[in-house]
Amino acid sequence: MMADLPITLEFSGGAELLFGNIKKHDVSLPGDAGGWTMKKLLPWIKENMLKERPELFLQGNTIRPGILVLINDADWELLGQLDYTLTPNDKVMFISTLHGG
Repeated sequence: MMADLPITLEFSGGAELLFGNIKKHDVSLPGDAGGWTMKKLLPWIKENMLKERPELFLQGNTIRPGILVLINDADWELLGQLDYTLTPNDKVMFISTLHGG
C-alpha cells in the first residue's frame, strides 16, 4: 500500500475566490504507485477542491495563462511544469496575476 503524500496548496491574488476564499490548504494525496506529478495534481484539484468556474483556473489540462505557479517558491517553468514529480511537504502556490475591471 502506497503512503499518502502530504503537500500544501496555496491560492492568492484572487485565485482563492475559486476555492471557498481559503488561501492555504494542507492536503494528503492518496498513495499512487506512479507518483504524483503536476499533471495528475491539476485534475485532482479540480475534482476535489475547486468550488466554481474551473475555466478561470484551468485551460485544457494545464493552468490557464495569468496564473503564476510556484513550487517551493520556484517558478514551475524551471522545474518541468506538468512533469514535475511532487515530493512530501512540497508547497505549491497558485497566484492569479489577472484582475478584473
